[in-house]
Amino acid sequence: MSGAIRPRPPGMRQARVAAALGAAAALVIVLALLPWPPFAALDRQVASGLHTAALEHPAVTRTMRILTDWVWDPWTFRLLLAAIFIRLMWRGKRLTAYWTAGTVLVGVAVQQGLKEALGRERPRWREPVDSAEYAAMPSGHVMTAALACVVLLWLLHERGTPVADVWWRSAVGAAVVSVLGVAFTRVWLGVHWLSDTVVGALLGTAVALASTAMWAVLRPGERLPGPRDRVP
Repeated sequence: MSGAIRPRPPGMRQARVAAALGAAAALVIVLALLPWPPFAALDRQVASGLHTAALEHPAVTRTMRILTDWVWDPWTFRLLLAAIFIRLMWRGKRLTAYWTAGTVLVGVAVQQGLKEALGRERPRWREPVDSAEYAAMPSGHVMTAALACVVLLWLLHERGTPVADVWWRSAVGAAVVSVLGVAFTRVWLGVHWLSDTVVGALLGTAVALASTAMWAVLRPGERLPGPRDRVP
């Protein structure tokens, strides 16, 4: 029938959101590196204000360093995904395991490639409270956290966890807190501009969503085994 509504291709929603987030990241990069005066002023104001607070509250700063170096460190997320990779392999879901690992590797490549290409300098302080290497944009901590959280949520969703389930809501809440939390710690410690963390969050989410969109196209209808399913 000519008036029938065609079903939406699998992965279309994720692909559109990924494209929108990628475009938003590109816009932030342009505004930050031009630099556009109002945008640059905001970066400086936020960085300066939080650095002053970091100097005035050393106990809070020590907590921020623990959070950024251990709880939300990129290797913490990578080790978590590595454990899930092993579990997926054990349960016979090898393609999903390799897809997850590949998504992480693509994220690392995008992150390091942009750092090299953009070469943005980190904030400089007379009294630094922390230090970091390599270029500032995008924030590797934030990009890794965003990508890992989206991948983890995707894996949870693929197991058939309903969005109304308390575990799903808790997972989403933990993901949001993690991404925002690590972004805040990086600016508080004076090793990133606010715009670095925004780009990291946008790109990490975009890469992960693009990966899930491609998976939906290549493996439509496939579901991961849930907790009640038997191991093959």
